[in-house]
Amino acid sequence: MSRPKALVNRLSHLFLPLFVLVLLIIINLIKGADYFSITMVNGAFYGNIPNMLFGASELVILSIGMTLVTAASRGQDISIGEIGAITSAVFVWYVLKAGDVTLLTILVGFFISCVAGLVLGAFNGTLVSFFKVQPMVATLILFLGGRSIAFMIDGKVSPILANEISNKIGTVIPGVPIQTPIILTAIFIAIVAVVLKTTNLRLYVESVGINPSAVRLNGIDPKKIIFLTFLIMGVCSAVAGFIAVNKAGRHDSVNLLKFVMMDAILAVALGGNSLGGGKFSITGSIIGAYTIEMLNRTLLRLEVNPEAIKAFKAVFIILLMVIASPVVRVLVTKFLDKAKTFLPRYSQRQPGGLSNAGVSLTDTTGKKEE
Repeated sequence: MSRPKALVNRLSHLFLPLFVLVLLIIINLIKGADYFSITMVNGAFYGNIPNMLFGASELVILSIGMTLVTAASRGQDISIGEIGAITSAVFVWYVLKAGDVTLLTILVGFFISCVAGLVLGAFNGTLVSFFKVQPMVATLILFLGGRSIAFMIDGKVSPILANEISNKIGTVIPGVPIQTPIILTAIFIAIVAVVLKTTNLRLYVESVGINPSAVRLNGIDPKKIIFLTFLIMGVCSAVAGFIAVNKAGRHDSVNLLKFVMMDAILAVALGGNSLGGGKFSITGSIIGAYTIEMLNRTLLRLEVNPEAIKAFKAVFIILLMVIASPVVRVLVTKFLDKAKTFLPRYSQRQPGGLSNAGVSLTDTTGKKEE
């Protein structure tokens, strides 16, 4: 197989998210030619593109963890928003309890929230990997009770992060033109890329998702791999919760990252990943997450009522899933195969087709004789 063809086959799963992304960009350009305009406000870049990158920070991080969980466990974690609410509540509780807020205080609070994320991820992972509970059922426990736990950690109030460091983490650092959540997301993506490149994590996760029995025969314990993906998901939720609460400047246990799991699952599917597990693409999920954020902002730009956006997204998801379904893919493949066989026959039937062939044959023969 030639290199260009192999490259096309390897990147074919990115066609759908990129197509949708380009379509949304065209719609926004039709709405207004100034869509890509970027302005400098107080030393930081602002505009539609920077705002989209800023708004999608948490979703991008959560979609990475959801991709790994889906690939290994063949199911989805629907408690990621609730885990983020709990871990961010732990972070806020520690910071407010510390009194004098310094950079060290923030870092220690962030570390503690990540540990809380690991504990909650281990809870879900134990139910799924060792007790064989379906992922969606296992994570339903924290989905139902997680926000109540966060509310109790908050002391039944909505605590405010009134300190300069949290404000910089949630907005911009003076002298840095890029908003801090965008930088943190880029760092997180880079860390994940290095881990996948330097370890066998991708191989093990894909193998477990494709055929856990074969993996077991090769000396790899599928339970441990599935458990590990839920631990990673817990850390991703903690990081997303950390960014979200610093953006808001206060902890709202009811609305923080509410229903974000639906967008995360959609990002995984939109990125060309199978929700039944197996091979995965982190790049596709990241593009899918940014596409969903652009869709939300495009609907708002088109003056769609915020309450009606969910209905529009539901229609979009239905169309997307139908287009990406195996049945449609098979039909498209058959159509393209028929088109490939029909076009040569059609060209041969055209007037002058044989004479043209004869001319080219004569020319070629003449060149050989010379």
